[in-house]
Amino acid sequence: MAQEKEKHHFHLFQHKEEDSSEVDYEKEEKEHKHKEHLGEFGALAAGAFALHEKHKAKKDPEHAHHHKLEEEIAATVAVGAAGFAFHEHHEKKDAHKHQNCE
Repeated sequence: MAQEKEKHHFHLFQHKEEDSSEVDYEKEEKEHKHKEHLGEFGALAAGAFALHEKHKAKKDPEHAHHHKLEEEIAATVAVGAAGFAFHEHHEKKDAHKHQNCE
């Protein structure tokens, strides 16, 4: 019989098994710092958009209700992004603490 080729199945999520004793805390700290900055940027952008929509609501009274809804949604997104940045800040501090303990 002819040799059959071994088929490789691709999976959507291919996770590598990590040894829990070998965690690179410096890399983890950098990752959390990056995510913290993304959260800060998202909060800033959403806050700016909320202020923009508030201004539009005053200038366009015909569509003021629509602009007020978009303002509220943008403000909610800004609060969520700020919360995410705050969370990542604490994760970064934990990784830094673990890095110094080693």
